[in-house]
Amino acid sequence: MTNPSTPPLGAEPETPSVEIETLLTQAAEAAPRWAALTPRARAAALAAVADVLEANSEHLVAVADQETGLGVARLSGEVKRTAGQLRAYGAYAVTGAPFGVTIDHADPEAAPPRPELRRHQVPLGPVEVFAGGNFPFAFSVAGTDTAAALAAGCPVLLKAHPGHPRTSATTAALVREALAEAGAPLGTFALFTGRDAGVTVLRDPRVRAAAFTGSVRGGRALFDIAAARPVPIPFFGELGSINPVVVTPAALADRRADIVVGFAGSFTLGTGQFCTKPGVLLLPRDPLAVEEIAAQVRPANAAPMLSAPIAEGYRRRLSEVAGATRTRVLVEGAVTTDEDGRPQASPSLFAVATVEEFLQEADNLLEECFGPSAVIVQYGGKDEAARVLDRLDGSLTVTFHTAEGDAGALAPLVELAQNKAGRVLFNGWPTGVAVIRAQQHGGPYPAATSAQTSVGPYAVERFLRPVAYQDALPELLPAALREDNPLQLVRTVDGKTETA
Repeated sequence: MTNPSTPPLGAEPETPSVEIETLLTQAAEAAPRWAALTPRARAAALAAVADVLEANSEHLVAVADQETGLGVARLSGEVKRTAGQLRAYGAYAVTGAPFGVTIDHADPEAAPPRPELRRHQVPLGPVEVFAGGNFPFAFSVAGTDTAAALAAGCPVLLKAHPGHPRTSATTAALVREALAEAGAPLGTFALFTGRDAGVTVLRDPRVRAAAFTGSVRGGRALFDIAAARPVPIPFFGELGSINPVVVTPAALADRRADIVVGFAGSFTLGTGQFCTKPGVLLLPRDPLAVEEIAAQVRPANAAPMLSAPIAEGYRRRLSEVAGATRTRVLVEGAVTTDEDGRPQASPSLFAVATVEEFLQEADNLLEECFGPSAVIVQYGGKDEAARVLDRLDGSLTVTFHTAEGDAGALAPLVELAQNKAGRVLFNGWPTGVAVIRAQQHGGPYPAATSAQTSVGPYAVERFLRPVAYQDALPELLPAALREDNPLQLVRTVDGKTETA
C-alpha cells in the first residue's frame, strides 16, 4: 500500500471564471440534444465509458493508490464497481422504468367525462455533481451521481474532489473521450475544480440540480445555497451518519466471537472512512465482551487517511469524543504522519457504561466521527436500546444482530429503526453497499437531504421530473408517449402494466 499524496488544505486550484462560463454554456446547449437521444443510445454511451475505464484500470489504480493509499486490491474492485454502475444505470433507463410512462385513455362516459392523459418523466437539465473523497472512483468523477444523471439524460458538470486531483483529471479525460466517440454532444460532461467555482456553478440558473457526497457542514451550506436561489433547485446530498448496531443478548451468546471480530473489522475498514461505518455499538451489559472488542482493536496499525483536511477533521472529533465526561477510552488511537508527512490514523475505541450516561452526552457522541473510531454503549434492555434509537438523528443504516426467538421483542425497535434510517440490516455489517435495484443508500436528514437513494438504478430517478400531456395531437407527442411505443418502454396503460 502506498501512502496518500494530496495537496495541502487550501491548495485546490480554481478553474478560471471564463472557462466556467464556457462549460456552463456548453452544458446548457448539450442538454436538449443529450435528452433527445433514446435511452438505448445513452446506455450505449455509458457502456463505452465503462469499457474505457476497465481497459485503463491498471493505470487508474496506480494513480489513485499514490494519491489515496487505498491499495491496489480495493481500488481495482472499485473500478469494476464503477463500470458496473454505469452499465446498470444505462440498462435501467433502457427499460423505461425510471421515465414512468403512464397512459390513461379518454372516457367520455365517465362522470364527469375524463380526458386523455399521457404522463412521463423528463430530464431536469444540467446537473452539478460534487465528487466524494472516500471513493475516488465509485463516488467521484464517473461515480454513481454522474452515472445516474447521464442515464436520466442530464449533462454533468463535475466539481472534482481536492483529495485525488490527478485521479480525477485522468478519469475525466477518459470519460470525455468515450462519450465523444459514442456520439454525445460537446458539453455532456465536464470537470472543473475549486470551492468558489463550485458555488458559482451551483448558483447559475443553467444548472437545474446538484448532487453531493461529503460532510454535514459542507453539504448543508451547499443545500442552503441551492434553496436560496431565485429559482431553487433540488439538492441531493449524502451527509453524515452514525449507523448504530444493536446486539441482542441471545445473539451475543450465540455468536460472540463473530460479533466481536466483525464489529472491530467493520468500524476500522478503510481507516473508518466509509459513510456506512458503524459509529455506535449497543451491547448488552457484558464488560468482558467490551474488553474482547478492545483486544481486537489494540494491535491494529496506523493506516492512511484520504487527505490532510479529513485527517484534521477526524483529529478534532477524536478530541471532542475523548473529552466527553462520560466516555472511557478503551483504545487510544492517534492521527500521525508518516516519514513523508502524510496523514495516517490508528483506531480509537470508547465506552460508555450506561444508556443514561450516553444520552447525557448525545449531542457530542451522536455526531459522526469520520475515521476509525467507535463508541460502545452497554444497555440493560430493549427499552434502553429504544431510547438511544429514538434520540438518533437520521442515519444511512441501523443494524441488528439477532438470534432465534428475538423477533417479538425486537419488533418495536425495528419499527423505530425504519423511521430513522434508509437501510435496516440483520446479522451483518453496514460497510458495503450492493449496487442493485432494491438498494436504499440515503436516510432522514442529516444522512441525506432527500428521500431518494444515491446508489442503485433508482438513483436515476432523482434527475427527472414528471410532465403530462392532455388530449394532445398524436403528432405532437414525444416518442415515449406515442401509442405504438417506438422506444419499447415499460409503461402503464389504463391501469395495466405493459412490458417492453
